[in-house]
Amino acid sequence: MEKIKVAPNVYWVGAVDWNLKTFHGNTYNLQHGTTYNSYLIIDEKITLIDGVQTNFSAQWIERISEIIDPAKIDYVIVNHVEPDHSGSIPEIMKLAKNAKIFGTAKCKDGLLKYYYPNPVWDFQIVKSGDKLEIGSKTLQFIDAAMIHWPDSMFTYIPQDRLLIPNDAFGQHLASSGRFDDEVDQCTLMDEAEKYYANILVPFSMLIARKIDELIKLGLKINTIAPAHGIIWRKNPKAIVEKYVLWSKNFPYKKSAVIVYETMWGSSEKMAKAILEGIIAAGGDAKLYDIAKVDRTEVIKEIFASKLFFFGSSTHDNNILPAMAGFLDFIKGMKIKNRIGMAFGSFGWSGESVKQVEEIMIEGGIEIAHPLLQIKYAPSTDEIKKCFDAGFELAKKYLQ
Repeated sequence: MEKIKVAPNVYWVGAVDWNLKTFHGNTYNLQHGTTYNSYLIIDEKITLIDGVQTNFSAQWIERISEIIDPAKIDYVIVNHVEPDHSGSIPEIMKLAKNAKIFGTAKCKDGLLKYYYPNPVWDFQIVKSGDKLEIGSKTLQFIDAAMIHWPDSMFTYIPQDRLLIPNDAFGQHLASSGRFDDEVDQCTLMDEAEKYYANILVPFSMLIARKIDELIKLGLKINTIAPAHGIIWRKNPKAIVEKYVLWSKNFPYKKSAVIVYETMWGSSEKMAKAILEGIIAAGGDAKLYDIAKVDRTEVIKEIFASKLFFFGSSTHDNNILPAMAGFLDFIKGMKIKNRIGMAFGSFGWSGESVKQVEEIMIEGGIEIAHPLLQIKYAPSTDEIKKCFDAGFELAKKYLQ
């Protein structure tokens, strides 16, 4: 295997998962696979930072072995206990029997609960500001709790101006290249935006504070090496600037998103009439039947956009199931500074549209127009009301 150098005596020893299609259970659909990035430092103390998914342990150990005997590893840094990064740690500890593990207190708790090591590993708890001298290099630890798990931390190497922030600044992108200057830039930024929208939005306030903290610490950064996807070496400033923008949790596109689920086509007719109204007003919009599209892509558009129209038919006194799941995800995103409207159709009971509106409010979306609800199929007048709602809100909020 090729030895991939990230900085002097710092090597990428991770794994590329070309075929992974879903992540975080089935909440995140992947178009381009992912990587599990791990970094090996050759110094007076041989140091390994982060691991890989369990099923890539053999490949990971093979990469490490081509550089150094794994038994010689002195320190293992665990920035994050989630199994896609720590699942391989038990395997390396079988080989590096004298290695000491470093991580946060919550990281220690998580590792012991996940893996029940016997004998118990030698673990040293670290916190923000702690430093570890490993020879010519120094490791500086920065607590990053809830970005995006309670145990998360960053590791910084000042001599190389290298930040290793685990799940921050990453993307799900399998590629033959490991660095930002080796991949298509549009695909790279699209996947970075999708990653933030689908995983990190609820932690935006914490991310904004953490970026401010990094600035106040005066860290000089030439390279950002996340735990998923591409390493930023040519222009790390680009992804930091995006995180500054995204962490404001404010819409950055003057656009609308219409998301619906329909049973017999009536709610779909309403959705399309709303779309026509937006277009007639000169607004930009995207239309999604949530039962037929990739929810991960929809979430990315939701995060970027200002104006939402969410609709559902009523089934058994409730929202249709795909739309219900989507709205539950929206509620968990904790988005702010967005506005919207609920719509939908019913046959005899008609609870769903009010339920949609209530979830929108609970999720932090301001209701900008009274809900629209029709019985059976929409009449010409009812279609016009949908058109007018799209036109009115586009004129008011998308200009």
